[in-house]
Order: sequence, then C-alpha cells, then structure tokens
Amino acid sequence: MAAMSPDQMLQQDFGRIADLIHGYALEQPQHPALIHDAHVLGYGALDQLMDRVAASLQRDGVQAGDAISICAASCVEYGAIFLGALRAGVAVAPLAPSSTPEALATMLADCGAKILFLDAPIAAALEGQKLPASLRRVPISIREWLAPESAKPQPVSIDPGAPFNIIYSSGTTGAPKGIVQSHRMRWAHVHRAALARYDRTAVTICSTPLYSNTTLVSFFPTLAMGGTVVLMAKFDALKFLELAQRHRATHAMLVPVQYQRIMDLPEFERFDLAAFRMKFCTSAPFAAVLKADILKRWPGGLTEYYGMTEGGGSCILYAHEFPDKLHTVGQPAPGHEIRLIDEQGREVSRGEVGEIVGRSPASMMNGYFNQPGKTAEAEWYDSAGNRYIRTGDVGRFDEQGFLTLLDRRKDMIISGGFNIYPSDLESVLSKHDAIKEAAVVGVASRQWGETPIAFVVLKPGRTTAAEEIRAWANERLGKTQRLASVEIRDVLPRSAIGKVLKRELRDQYAQAATSS
Repeated sequence: MAAMSPDQMLQQDFGRIADLIHGYALEQPQHPALIHDAHVLGYGALDQLMDRVAASLQRDGVQAGDAISICAASCVEYGAIFLGALRAGVAVAPLAPSSTPEALATMLADCGAKILFLDAPIAAALEGQKLPASLRRVPISIREWLAPESAKPQPVSIDPGAPFNIIYSSGTTGAPKGIVQSHRMRWAHVHRAALARYDRTAVTICSTPLYSNTTLVSFFPTLAMGGTVVLMAKFDALKFLELAQRHRATHAMLVPVQYQRIMDLPEFERFDLAAFRMKFCTSAPFAAVLKADILKRWPGGLTEYYGMTEGGGSCILYAHEFPDKLHTVGQPAPGHEIRLIDEQGREVSRGEVGEIVGRSPASMMNGYFNQPGKTAEAEWYDSAGNRYIRTGDVGRFDEQGFLTLLDRRKDMIISGGFNIYPSDLESVLSKHDAIKEAAVVGVASRQWGETPIAFVVLKPGRTTAAEEIRAWANERLGKTQRLASVEIRDVLPRSAIGKVLKRELRDQYAQAATSS
C-alpha cells in the first residue's frame, strides 16, 4: 500500500510530526524548512538529518521512552536534533541557557537525560559542575557524533500518550517542575494549524527560544503544514523587521515586550510587512493599547492565546475581529472548557471573580515529571470527575463569554516573556548574612513588561547598602532573574495572619515612581 501524503496524514485523529516531515521531503525536498542566518535546510536534507540523529541515538543505546536534553541558542541543528529524537520515540527536555549551572544540573538529573546537546557557552558554564555520571555531552554542531549519511533508524511504535517533550517551568534554585506533554497534545496543536492560516507557503519567524512552549506552539505547526521556520538566536527588534521583509514572513509568535520594542522603533513604518497573515501573542499580560497600535499599523490579523504550558483550557482573542474586546483574553478555544472557582473549589456564577481552571480533550499535560504531589496540586475535578488544570490566575467572564484577567493568585513575574518565581529570588536573598527577610514583587517595565524588585529588612545593627545587596544577589541569579532594584525597609507590610502583603508593596512602589 502506498504511503499516505501529508494531506492524508493531517486528516487522521492522530499522527506523528516526524512522519509529516518525511512526506514533505518526498513532495518538496528543496523547499526551505529551517533557516538561521545563512544556513538553509530544505525538507529533503532535514529528513535525512533527522534519520541520522535518530540512528545515532539508537546506536548510543537511547531507546524510545528515554529522554535527551538540549541547551543551546536556537539554530538549525537544534531543530534537527529535536525532530530526530522524536522520530526515535525519544522525549526531549529543552533547557534554558539562562539557568544557573546548578539549576541545569538539577534538571538534567530530574529528567534522566541520556545525552545533553549543548553549545560552547553552556559547555563553559558547566565546567566543573557535577552532572549525572551516565550523561554524555555532545556539541550542538553534532558533525562528529552523527552516523553516516546513509544511516536509517529502526522504526519505533509511539503511543499517543507517550512523552513528546519535558518543559521545565522553574529552572532556577533547585525546585524545577518538568511539564510532560504528550504526542497527542502536540498533534492537537497541529490540527488547529489550518485555522491560523499555516500552509506550505507559510514563513514563520521564531524569535523566542526553542526551549519555550511559546515558541514550540508555532514552530511545530509551521513544519507540520510544510512551511518555513526562520530562527533567531537572539531577539533584536530591527533585525526582526529586516528578516520579516527579506523572507516575506507570514506568521510570528511574539511576547508583549517584543511587540512593544518593535512598535517603538522609529524605522517601523519603512518596512514592508504586507505578507503577514497572522501574528500571535502569549506568555504575559498584553496591554489593550498595545494591541490597538499593532492592529492599526501592522498588516494581518492578531491572535492572543491565554493558557499554560501545562495545558488545560485556553482562551483565544482574535483581536482583529473583536476590537472592542482588547481588554480581555478572548473566549474559550473550541473544545476547551474554562471554569472559575472560589477558594473552596466551588464554581462561581457568571460575572463573579474566581480562579481560572480549564480542560480540553488533548491539550493537557500528563503531569509534572516525577512529582505526583505537585501534579495533584495543579488539578481540580468537577462533580462529574472531569480533570481540570488550575492556572493560579483570577478572572471574570463578561456577558459575551470573554474572559478578563484581574490578577494572578500566584506571584509569578513575567519579564521579557520569561517566568520568574519570586520565591526563588527570595531564597537567594535569604542567604545574605545581613538580610533578615525579603520579599520580591514584579513591577511594570516598558523594556521587559515586568521586572523583579526586592524589599528587604536587615538584621539588627547591619547597614549594608541596597546596591551592594543587588549586586551580590545578581551574581547568584540566572540572567533573566536579575533584580532591577533593592529597597531596604524597616518592616514589611503584613496581614493579620502574618502574610507579607505583596500587592501593597507593588502599590507603594508604583506611587513612589509616579511622584518622583
């Protein structure tokens, strides 16, 4: 029986992205699949490279169901390694290069990676770091590691529920959570790709890192539909516009701070962006005024996704269709259920405020890797026993079913599209011998969207300067975690039960900034 074409595969309830790429390799071998600077890889060459990666993994004893890890800047080889591992049924744990060496070691041990593919800066950062004894390190260039050009992997059977990737939501000070996403979940993303106008002529610029789910939700659908992905190793607003014009980009996934930087450029109007069909945004609060500016000046539609890497339920705002709803994150995606619950876990009525929980047929994480307790904390079940994922965010539905975000129950800070957990920063600050207690909050930043600020109380008799504390802490934090400022206080505001009132700290800081 003849092999199915990509179009036929896409009609199936479940399929494999690696098989789709093989189909495109037969159909359009010269069509660009991955581009990074001057390096262009067509579908035929990508398919062959994926075979060699998969065969090399099998040669080295990495079996279906095992994990490998990648820690490097975005490049063509990164994409090929990720896809080749999937062809071998191997789960991929992409790690943030901005993590501390200690955090990387913790995550590598946690996921049990057999091989770490890394670039030169990460290799240097990990020098002297104690890593799992069984872990092999391979340069991201992979030239010397690869099997011969004719190598073919042994076929593997992949269950829809098998791990596709493990994405770490916190890789900072020793308490990471690996979010396990299945092949079924990724195939659900592929199924909705046509709605976003991806096809064989699509050109998507991926300007966020490949370890981020924000990137992967546009990276994989583009390739699954036979389009072209243009990778940026590091975001630069002017270079983004140059690439978009040069490659006639049709799609882009950007976080709000990137949109802000692009729209602020004096040169913005001179670039031809007419090829854009759709732009996407997720990962951080997206100001209504910024959405309106993009709609006014940037051709093509604008879609905002609200959801979590953990999955559950998502909301979608088609900003170009609902310009009067820019203050919201849209309505539940087709097939997704979003409910609001109170602190006792009871569902609230329409119009009332509650914590957002969601579920969907396929877009749900399997759980946190090796952390059943944390998985259980993230779950909520309705009276019929249906499983939902808790977001920790607080919101309210309007009469038309559009969801407005009001606050985050968790105190996570989103800076430049990266998640920062205040408790991680507070843990580092607590190790300073002059600090009695510390609280970290996120405050508004035009450059980063949000940025972390620390409020500290010194031990009696100590007079350490705030700037000295900030420098000390930033030497011990990851690049994306670094404190923008430290303020020394006599006391921290607390509730009647002794909880630090972080909202009050944020408000005080905002008032001081306004009056200065």
